[in-house]
Amino acid sequence: MLKNLSFLFLIVCFTNSSSGQNNSQINLEATGIWNGAYIKGKITNKLGYYGEHHYRLGNSPENVASFVGITRQIYNRAGLNIFVNPHFEIVVGPTLVFNFTPDPGNPNFEKVTLEPRIWHQWLFTGHEIGRAKVYHQFRFEHRWKRSNSIGTSHDYTNRYRYKLFAYIPINTKKIKEKTLYFSPSTEIFMHSGKSIVYNPFEDFRTYNGFGYVYNKNITFFAGHMWTLGQKSTGFEYRTSHILRFNIMIGFDARKIENKLPSINLGF
Repeated sequence: MLKNLSFLFLIVCFTNSSSGQNNSQINLEATGIWNGAYIKGKITNKLGYYGEHHYRLGNSPENVASFVGITRQIYNRAGLNIFVNPHFEIVVGPTLVFNFTPDPGNPNFEKVTLEPRIWHQWLFTGHEIGRAKVYHQFRFEHRWKRSNSIGTSHDYTNRYRYKLFAYIPINTKKIKEKTLYFSPSTEIFMHSGKSIVYNPFEDFRTYNGFGYVYNKNITFFAGHMWTLGQKSTGFEYRTSHILRFNIMIGFDARKIENKLPSINLGF
């Protein structure tokens, strides 16, 4: 199923060009390492906290295959998690992204710019297919972003994301403490705004990796992400290869008699 969706999304990428060009150009434009902390917890039976905090490194300007050379972003997303029922959650909250210069030392770029966002998310959880648990995630972001070039102003855009992913235990039948699991995922990004003319398709990602449940509060995850994105011309595309290393931290602030055993695997 994931393979078929990935193939379908790739077809959309290459056919969705408003410029009328017959030949698409695809270039590897970035590599990097993303380090993330995902925090999820319950405060009451229906309310909780969800946060994503990333320190993202990128390749040096001189070598696109270097993976590490500059700091690209510090990314902080937080939200109120609403547990509607065991299979449906909503998150809403703010995001603040620190975007660092793509060329350190270049006087034409500001060292860092701020990108505020408002985001909300719908997560449909836990549909079982054999050992696998399948998830559907819809995420919507309202962004005020500007380039690091001196003198640019903020540009408002909306982003629409759909992610299909699964958790598949390897050494146990169900995910529990000391479980090693595999997680495949595929995600498509669309966006809109006054500046979005020929490139409504923003990004396509495949992100696959392995996780290890250390205990009910801590899970480790490492994986590889490949992206394909449409550039502003509409007929040019960029790709990237990103290595990702995450820690998932869970907590439960409810009274002891109301606590339920749960494991935070992240989103």
